[in-house]
Amino acid sequence: MTLDERKANILRAVVEEYVETAQPVGSGHVARAKGVEVSPATVRNDMAVLEAEGYLAQPHTSAGRIPTEKGYRFFVDRLSPSPLGGTDAQQVRQFFNQAHGELEQMLRDTSSLLAGLTHYAAVVIAPPHDVASIRSVQLVGLAPRVALLVVVLSNGVIEKHTLDLDEDADDLRLAAAGMTLSSHVLGRSLSELGAGASPPLAADGPPDPIVVVALDRLVRSGQGEEQVYIGGASRMAAAFDAVAQVSEILEVLEQQYVVVSLLRDVLDRGLQVAIGTETGMAPLAECAVIVSPYTIDGEHAGSIGVLGPTRMNYPQALAAVAVVGQRLGHRLSEG
Repeated sequence: MTLDERKANILRAVVEEYVETAQPVGSGHVARAKGVEVSPATVRNDMAVLEAEGYLAQPHTSAGRIPTEKGYRFFVDRLSPSPLGGTDAQQVRQFFNQAHGELEQMLRDTSSLLAGLTHYAAVVIAPPHDVASIRSVQLVGLAPRVALLVVVLSNGVIEKHTLDLDEDADDLRLAAAGMTLSSHVLGRSLSELGAGASPPLAADGPPDPIVVVALDRLVRSGQGEEQVYIGGASRMAAAFDAVAQVSEILEVLEQQYVVVSLLRDVLDRGLQVAIGTETGMAPLAECAVIVSPYTIDGEHAGSIGVLGPTRMNYPQALAAVAVVGQRLGHRLSEG
């Protein structure tokens, strides 16, 4: 069924009021809403039609109506892009103007920023390490047979790995091994190293065992799971009354692979918003996900999103995700 303009405005008024109050919406309030301006009796009749068509539901016989998943979808599909509010936009500008340092901390702080803007749980998926090139490597002695491998990648990531060595190694030995390793890996991506890379031969014989260990650790670091940063997960507790429901949602957020798959699946289906059962996950049947990719130098790098109740402020959340994603990509492109 295609809704006429009046019924569409009535549905919009119900969604906006329910998002604001979390209470079923009556015809009297809707009749006074902008763009409706008809009698309460006409509104009641139209709301009954909207209920019959599956856009609204009546939780109690004497109560007003609330939007269904279908109602939210119609509302979201008719939304026009809107700018982020002045104060929020200023907060985003200030954040990224001051955002410096290690990528991990920036992404963690970005998830907190987005959670604060929307009041929902926020997710930031880091750029994959395997496509980043290696800018520098250093070996630092921690103990006679323990060294720290410090790697700086082109995407701003600084990795630190502890290496267990088979023999004692002083600073001179580690410095020499570091120089050999640098000559072999600088400018190459972690995925290139993983494609059958063999350690460089020493000038007077077989590869240096320290270089072999370090190179193996580099290869394995490029094969790790994508890193996920989640901010504001505790905000979900305020959005739902049932403790068991909150527990199930938090359990989903604790599983990085599941979160990555969820956001990727939404994007792969050509969606920006997945509502209720559209998420494909039973614990999220009363949740909505808004997701957006971000790019570095024009290339898809990662994604950000928010997870909240279906009763979320979609215009504000969509604007926040869009602006934060754009600014994050721009900031990372600057290096």
